Amino acid sequence: MNNKLMQIEIKNLRLRTIIGANDWERKVLQDIVITIKFKFDSSKAELSDKLEDTFNYKVLTKRIVKEVEASKFNLLESLAGMVYSIVKEHDELHDVYVHVEKPHALRFCDNVIASKSDNYE
Repeated sequence: MNNKLMQIEIKNLRLRTIIGANDWERKVLQDIVITIKFKFDSSKAELSDKLEDTFNYKVLTKRIVKEVEASKFNLLESLAGMVYSIVKEHDELHDVYVHVEKPHALRFCDNVIASKSDNYE
């Protein structure tokens, strides 16, 4: 791995949105849990310890919150794809990984997960 690349993980971002194809799912907000991982060159930030020298993941997270909470997808795959596309808008980010969970989407399971990444994991 390139020593200049730092990995950031935004873990378990908990949001509510309209998600699902069933009639009842189109009427109520449901829980979604999102984890995002990416790498970027952090060498300048490590030396300066200044916010302006790093990738501002707070700005990215606020955008994802806004877009997810306003979305109304039928499919978890579509929601995961949208989040992935938002992250990929930033050319400085590499090895992007997006993991979206819909808790209790199926009976007898904790959650259903859709993941999309630059590399298969």
